[in-house]
Amino acid sequence: MSIPERRVGIVLVSHSDALAREAAALVRQIAGAHARVAPAGGTDEGGCGTSADKIAAAVEEVDQGAGVVLIPDLGSSVLTARLFEEPGSVVIADVPFVEGAISAAVLAATGAPLADVLAAAQEARTYRKL
Repeated sequence: MSIPERRVGIVLVSHSDALAREAAALVRQIAGAHARVAPAGGTDEGGCGTSADKIAAAVEEVDQGAGVVLIPDLGSSVLTARLFEEPGSVVIADVPFVEGAISAAVLAATGAPLADVLAAAQEARTYRKL
């Protein structure tokens, strides 16, 4: 089975640039080379918070025409991410940050459609560690 060239992209929206970058690196290591993952963390000035400009750039980076899943970490990152919602094109996943990102990216790397990638991320809400 061949993997489609256009895959769903994943954007990790965090209050922390370092957290977003490191989480994206972890997700890429687990999901593999076909995963389209970009971090969007911190403010434009390098502080704690979120940036619409960083989210826009990350969406543009990973968008291959198959859709984008935004995964915010908490609080106001959700509000900022909502500025980019476009049903059927850019969606927000209300999921645990790391587990949801990994689940979404692993399935997205296979070429699965946006609805399936979002559902995979949402399944992470039920994962138990013990």
